[in-house]
Amino acid sequence: MRAFNPTIAKGLTPLQSLIARKWCPQWVCTSCRHQQGRRQSTTPSQTLDKPYYATTPIFYVNAAPHVGHMYTMILTDVMKRWQVLKGRKAILMTGTDEHGMKIQQAAARADINPKEFCDKGADVFKDLAKKIDISNEEFIRTTDKRHKEAVEYAWLRLWDEGYIYESKHEGWYSVSDETFYPQTQVQLIVDPPTGRKLMASIETGKEVEWTSERNYHFRLTAFKDKLLEFFKSNPDFVVPRTRMDEVVNHVNTALTDLSVSRPVERLTWGIPVPTDPSQTIYVWLDALLNYATVAGYPFTPGREHEGGWPADIHVIGKDIVRFHCIYWPAFLMALDLPLPKQILTHAHWTLGKQKMAKSTGNGVNPFWALERFGIDTMRWYLIHEGGITDDADYDNSFIIEKYKKHLQGGLGNLTSRIMRGKGWDVQRAVRRYAHPDQRTDSDAHPVVSDESDRTGRRTYGRLRDLPEQVDKHMRELHPNRALQALSKAVADMNGFLQQASPWTLVTQLQSLSAEATGTELHDAMKAGRGPDELEAEIDRTVYLTAESLRMVGIMLQPFIPDAAKRLLDMVGVAEDRRTWEWCVMGKDDAYGSPLVELGKGEEGVLFPRLVSEY
Repeated sequence: MRAFNPTIAKGLTPLQSLIARKWCPQWVCTSCRHQQGRRQSTTPSQTLDKPYYATTPIFYVNAAPHVGHMYTMILTDVMKRWQVLKGRKAILMTGTDEHGMKIQQAAARADINPKEFCDKGADVFKDLAKKIDISNEEFIRTTDKRHKEAVEYAWLRLWDEGYIYESKHEGWYSVSDETFYPQTQVQLIVDPPTGRKLMASIETGKEVEWTSERNYHFRLTAFKDKLLEFFKSNPDFVVPRTRMDEVVNHVNTALTDLSVSRPVERLTWGIPVPTDPSQTIYVWLDALLNYATVAGYPFTPGREHEGGWPADIHVIGKDIVRFHCIYWPAFLMALDLPLPKQILTHAHWTLGKQKMAKSTGNGVNPFWALERFGIDTMRWYLIHEGGITDDADYDNSFIIEKYKKHLQGGLGNLTSRIMRGKGWDVQRAVRRYAHPDQRTDSDAHPVVSDESDRTGRRTYGRLRDLPEQVDKHMRELHPNRALQALSKAVADMNGFLQQASPWTLVTQLQSLSAEATGTELHDAMKAGRGPDELEAEIDRTVYLTAESLRMVGIMLQPFIPDAAKRLLDMVGVAEDRRTWEWCVMGKDDAYGSPLVELGKGEEGVLFPRLVSEY
């Protein structure tokens, strides 16, 4: 790495010169520079000290959010909370993207100052994050002073390394997408509402206009081989695989150098180029750097991992894959920084089979949805039904149907049947069959399994394997499949409970204890259906069901935190026994007595009727 070049500082403001001088001398010497592939590795101590770092995209404030933005936030929150559940320190970042042509134009239309416009927009997204219980430690705004300084510093490093050059640029530019498109990526279309013929991006359908201007370019093509080698070495970098294939294909066939500034005559609302005040930094170069800004960039040597860098997961919508999965890795390579570990690219929510979009007004107001259905319902529905690979269509009636089937009629019904059932004692069943000190691997033979019939043993096996099954889905970045697995486990348990019908055995036990003659009692005991045997069979069924509620409740905490807490309170699980280490079949032998009054108040009702049903 070349040392700070004083010739670059000519014409810089004192602040810009300070930024450059503050960090360049202490960064890293040439002899310490590693190959890009080696920089991806970390020492064991670094890995242990580094928090898990999850990010949402930063959201554009040119219009109000819709349900799709809420989905991205919740998806990221679930990934972060899962790591916390497993005992790892984790950081979640969200925020707002506040520069660029769209913001400049939107503020002009609203006839207010761009900063004032952005302040109002940022407050809306902060409010949304709070209302859906996002556990974010950071909310970044690209107008923040710390971010502006980080972007200026990054520009100076890229310039000093020769990755930025000045050139005339001609091409099709989309104000909506804030990007240039080559001729091969645009087409002539007819706008349905107006019948007007226009050129539009094939990828997004947004209008483009021919633009010719002089600006700065990033040598993206210089990173083609490095990008392809990285993708080859990290085949799970982009999830799902279909989008990884699209990214590789684009790099192979359509990579061109990237315009990274705009003339100030066209764009004033942004960060000025430090070396040329007549140009404004391209909004995507500015925006993508926010992830590093939050983690502490420019990093102090030896403390790079304290803020979580490199990011463990970026969660984004599929419409911004190119920016995050091609441009961003190349920028990081040029800045000599480790790349994020994975990028989860989710599909869209549609309304009437059409993509939700702020620009068209085809969307669902998330605040209205929350008011109508509540936080738990929306968090559960969006994750359970939302698409990672394929789009999902939003429908109010479908939310109600799923709520009644899976939450009220599934988990809520199962909890009520066991915890409010008559004729058995959940605590007694737990004390009888829990095995906290017994091995729980495939060679173990817990009493509850040994004494059960074939159906009971199969049920035990499914419950024992459930945590690993769910965790596997989470490791593969498919939280929808993880939640679906939990829903299926609840449905299976309701079926098991119905088949075992312990209430019938309670009736038999009560009848046998109260009315049986000596001969009848003797015959029942001889047939293996005496009072002790009936009580043991009741307890086995109750224990397996209660244990499923306990483990499902623990695993539901990242998905529906409020409802999961109520569930675990109802089942009587101590607060210090709700972490991943306790999510083992048979480990907890001290639950079963509700911590709240069942059926009373908000805390005693798991899934009440929806407001929309009244």
